[in-house]
Amino acid sequence: MGRPDLNRRQLLGGLGGLFVASSFGFAALGTGADALASDADTRVRYWNLFSGGDGSNMIAMLDAFREANPDIAVKDSTLQWGSPFYTKLAMAAAGNRAPDLGVMHLGRVTGFAPGRLLDPWDVGLLAKYGVREQDYNPTLWKRGVIDGKLYALPLDIHVQLCFYRKDVLKKAGLLGDDGRIVPVTSTDEWFDVLKEAKRATKKGLQTIGMWNADQNFQWWFFVAFYTQLGGTWFNAADTEVTFDTDKAVQVLRFLRRHVTDGYSDPGFGGLASAEQFINGSPFVWEGNWSVPVYSGAKLDYGATPLPPVFGKQATHAESHAFVLPHQSDRGGAANEAAHRLAAYVVQHARQWAAGGHIPAYTPTLSTAAYKKLDPQSEYVSAMDHQATEPKVWFAGSTGILAQRVGPLVVSSTMGSAKPETAADRMKRALTQLLATKNPMDGKTAAEGGAV
Repeated sequence: MGRPDLNRRQLLGGLGGLFVASSFGFAALGTGADALASDADTRVRYWNLFSGGDGSNMIAMLDAFREANPDIAVKDSTLQWGSPFYTKLAMAAAGNRAPDLGVMHLGRVTGFAPGRLLDPWDVGLLAKYGVREQDYNPTLWKRGVIDGKLYALPLDIHVQLCFYRKDVLKKAGLLGDDGRIVPVTSTDEWFDVLKEAKRATKKGLQTIGMWNADQNFQWWFFVAFYTQLGGTWFNAADTEVTFDTDKAVQVLRFLRRHVTDGYSDPGFGGLASAEQFINGSPFVWEGNWSVPVYSGAKLDYGATPLPPVFGKQATHAESHAFVLPHQSDRGGAANEAAHRLAAYVVQHARQWAAGGHIPAYTPTLSTAAYKKLDPQSEYVSAMDHQATEPKVWFAGSTGILAQRVGPLVVSSTMGSAKPETAADRMKRALTQLLATKNPMDGKTAAEGGAV
């Protein structure tokens, strides 16, 4: 558990090798491998964590940048996904061996000691190369701002979606005149939809796959529906826990009901739920990164944000963002080139959207080319109702928060703990985490490496 990207690569390989995933470890990608030996006037070292289809799309954008900017040599390197990436990045920044440009999950930035392990962006320099605050969703931009300075430049948001088989839903009478799933605005309506979809589903297939036993996915789903209820985590000063156990119980009961009512079979969890969807299961809740898989399988399907069953639109969202790892002598041509490269990729993220991600640069979303993307254009509205983890040091993609609280959500969904018990344990875990000091804040990278 805790490494959904591993599952994704396994899935890509297991479903016919739609994409070729790169190996783990420190490996150079693209034509930038020999950048340090090139004759370009300026060289930029860039670390990222993209492999598989994302890696291929990133390479395509970097190669386009190289062609447009022959005076800048880009040395791009892919590191192991997850904690190893952040550990290596922290050690490099603390030891003054950091690359000129890096990528992080936006939720991890707060815990990465901005100002010590990360340098702020020069917003004037970004504007010079065409990227301004007004080109972003305000909420997304502000997530990258800490103590009044921009430390993360978002490239995208990646969201949890409700994938649905149009052929099955049409048979069940659940498609509207626009060819999309009928609107759902309450838990009762949602379970009515599942009931009708089940009747139209071939025997041997579950109605919905929802990664029942995966701590990350269950946590992400919880964040979405808890946000729909207006639930909060901490007060504005992050000194008190405001977690609402009554609202949490509502969410936990909702998730659990999918299993108890026979719509989701724990025996078809994880990758098996994706296989079931390909074989005709009407629904699967999954990240937008599965779009290339399902499109490659030639399915007649759609994808929407998670259903607003508690009356408010909100679906879980994380973001890949560009960062400037700390350099004691940051500045000059390499620093400007890093700004130029990040701005270029952000503005040319049409290629990135092919991987299912929603580009953060909003002008891209209004282009005719983006609007033609299917199903990406169907769930682009998620940009305006992002459900994100709290902005605290222990949050972020597969971070400590997910590791501590995700298993508690799973315990309720799978039935090993009552929703009320799980909710109380979640609040206790949040209280303990809030009282814990960030090990990367003012201490050595080695001490913070376990985060």
